[in-house]
Amino acid sequence: MSYELAIRLTEGLLGFALLVSSLEHFSSKSPVERIIFGTRLLAAFWIAAGTSSVVPLVGAWILSFAALWMFRGPYNGGSDRMGMLILTCLLLTKLAPTTQLKELAFGYLSLQVILSYFISGWVKVVNPDWRSGRALRDVFLFSAYPVSENLRGLADHPRLVFVAGWTVIILELAFPFTLLSAPTLLAALFFTASFHLANAVLFGLNRFFWVWLAAYPSLIWFQWRFVRDILAFNAG
Repeated sequence: MSYELAIRLTEGLLGFALLVSSLEHFSSKSPVERIIFGTRLLAAFWIAAGTSSVVPLVGAWILSFAALWMFRGPYNGGSDRMGMLILTCLLLTKLAPTTQLKELAFGYLSLQVILSYFISGWVKVVNPDWRSGRALRDVFLFSAYPVSENLRGLADHPRLVFVAGWTVIILELAFPFTLLSAPTLLAALFFTASFHLANAVLFGLNRFFWVWLAAYPSLIWFQWRFVRDILAFNAG
């Protein structure tokens, strides 16, 4: 995937992710909150339109920062952090003075996504509750998320929960190695996207799905760039 196409896809997907998350605040009783997210909604449309302008990115970054200030931090956890990271890296790709610095900023985004999966897997594998399946069982059993009673019943199937937990751990720990080839990376992205989609359906964590999806083009480009450089080095 070319750099230009990857940037365009990232802008389109991020714009949609910001649009979806902004719409959730229109029912707020706070006029300041409605103004912040209403304005960010317009910036999200502009970003998704792909005008290659830095203006909506700056606006969305300031408004997202204002939201963090209003809620005293990333009120939606990792998805807010990832959204700010993507916005910041996209901004740098527009403002950096050289092609090398632009690609470095975009590559930094891909590295952070890789680390986000690997570190998440490492935290789980060193936790005895995750290794035994107890942690995931407790997620279904005691989670405050809107899990249906039928889903809570999965906690009564320890073998299934054990296998599911270890599947997630192995996928996250192995994620950096999937960049060795395009097919393995695409397969990994399919499974991680399915994982985020399952979390959205089962627990209502819909923001994670859209914002992480927005970071995937950077990974596809990074893998292509990585392989291209290796081939060029070997040819030299």
